[in-house]
Amino acid sequence: MSKFSKLGRRGAAAVAVAAAAVIGATSMGAGHAEAAKLADGYKKAVAGDGTTVETWRKGEYFTRVGTVANNPLSRGLAISGTYTTKTAAGVGGQVNVGYIIGCQVDISGISLDLGGTFDIVGGGLTGSGSVTLPIKPGQIANYGLSSMSISDKGVASLQVSDLQVILDKCGGYASARSYVSVYAAKGFDAKGGTLNVDGPLVKSTLYGQPFNVS
Repeated sequence: MSKFSKLGRRGAAAVAVAAAAVIGATSMGAGHAEAAKLADGYKKAVAGDGTTVETWRKGEYFTRVGTVANNPLSRGLAISGTYTTKTAAGVGGQVNVGYIIGCQVDISGISLDLGGTFDIVGGGLTGSGSVTLPIKPGQIANYGLSSMSISDKGVASLQVSDLQVILDKCGGYASARSYVSVYAAKGFDAKGGTLNVDGPLVKSTLYGQPFNVS
């Protein structure tokens, strides 16, 4: 059995959900623009013992939305998509879904491996399914939307429907992309502050298509 330090996740906020869940939002403000479809994505990772982890991103799109205050410094967007990870029955793991968001910064080359690049900003998911991130020009934030456990059947899935993100101090164009980060292994157990596994640990991240909101 191998042991690792407990898996950490940097982000503005996180919501624990079950192996299959839906996060949605009600509309806020005015001025919904036409939806812009983003590319689907797929990634396959294989460990030395043959453990396979597959991740899909489907039906992702975004729209620009007006903010309640109509503040010219604010940027609002609504994001939708379905994110799914599958592996063999009996393989456990953790799946993190989130968004890398930048204010007047090109985030197309930014990955989660560059942890020191991120500014950790306040913000949390409200009951209506919206979040406010007070990022300023030049800042990049890792907004962790959810952390899921892979089910006994080897599946974790999250459907996001019009999640509203408000950037209330940006004052310029904003850029964003989704990510699905997976840690999986046989005998996966992250309790007690230490990660225990019975085989190789699979680490895989699927990044979404970057997009801009002006």
